Amino acid sequence: MQILELRPNYFADVIALANQIHGDNYLTQQSLLQMQQQGIKQGINASFVALNEQGHIIGYRLSFAAGQWQPDKWCSVSLWPVAVSDMAYFKSVGVSPAARGQGVASALLRQSAVALSEQGAKAGLAHIWRESPGNAAERYFSHAGARLLKVHAERWRHLSELEGYICPRCGTLCRCSAAEMVLLLSMGKS
Repeated sequence: MQILELRPNYFADVIALANQIHGDNYLTQQSLLQMQQQGIKQGINASFVALNEQGHIIGYRLSFAAGQWQPDKWCSVSLWPVAVSDMAYFKSVGVSPAARGQGVASALLRQSAVALSEQGAKAGLAHIWRESPGNAAERYFSHAGARLLKVHAERWRHLSELEGYICPRCGTLCRCSAAEMVLLLSMGKS
């Protein structure tokens, strides 16, 4: 497996994989470009793709640099261990079904954490999809050292109602919950 920075030449494959995993209309060319840009700070890209030996995308990780995303009503800022200005955001991860259980998501998370730390972030926040198969997303994030802050019911419902998101579990009206979790980044600049 090879981990590389997310670049526009990978966008079509990342969009296809993300929409397969997370549901139709999860990512578009425009949204992915914006997210990729939110992950670049000081010339350091914090979003990555994983390629198999044949050079095919088997996973991706989208991460936003500290100061380049806005907390929303599902962010429990008062529970955060660092200031808003020091908090990066782990936006999305996806691994192809054939590559699951092989450490792809963990490798992508490690690479993003290093990049975010090099950018100066002290921690990274994520809203983990609790209804992922076997709750694998929350388990792998916890295993990486993340701590649960709060559970948010129906976290993505508004995306179904306003943006046409179709949840792979719920259909046209997503009722899935999110685990708001934080991962401290040990390699941040002082």
